[in-house]
Amino acid sequence: MGTVITYTEHELVSLLKDRDSKAFGYLYDNYSGALNSIILQILNDVELANDVLQEVFINVWKKIESYDQTKGRLFTWMLNIARNASIDTLRSKNYQNTQKNRSLPENVDALGKGYTGELNIDHIGLKKVLEKLKEEHRVLIELAYFKGYTHEEIAEIETIPLGTVKTRIRNALIQLREHLK
Repeated sequence: MGTVITYTEHELVSLLKDRDSKAFGYLYDNYSGALNSIILQILNDVELANDVLQEVFINVWKKIESYDQTKGRLFTWMLNIARNASIDTLRSKNYQNTQKNRSLPENVDALGKGYTGELNIDHIGLKKVLEKLKEEHRVLIELAYFKGYTHEEIAEIETIPLGTVKTRIRNALIQLREHLK
């Protein structure tokens, strides 16, 4: 039975910059679960999330030289790479086309309990209202209310102060109320 190796963040980054494959394995073993769950929350597709996760780790390997410890923690840096890769995937033409071409189940019950056509229409209406918000507000509303992130998590993901997150969300909700009147 081998000994378990642990690294401080500084040691890990230093080894990664030296292209140490054991350190990269450690990085993958210790961070892939958390990053995958974040990617999955954004994409809502297990297979696609796994593909994006692999892409994220390739980017981490390639871009580790650009990581600056004075600007934030390693996990936050990787989280941003994962978030950006996920959003890029969502916005890609290929992904949009796959979503459009998905066939609907023959049986409406297969869509899930409590499904009503009204819910879908309401959801589409809400998306249209959200599109009227400023980009900086819309992103925060989507993260908070559609993806379930806490204000603290949003601050870390977007790399903005917690107070700014709370203010922007409050302003966005005020704007939404105005649009819904």
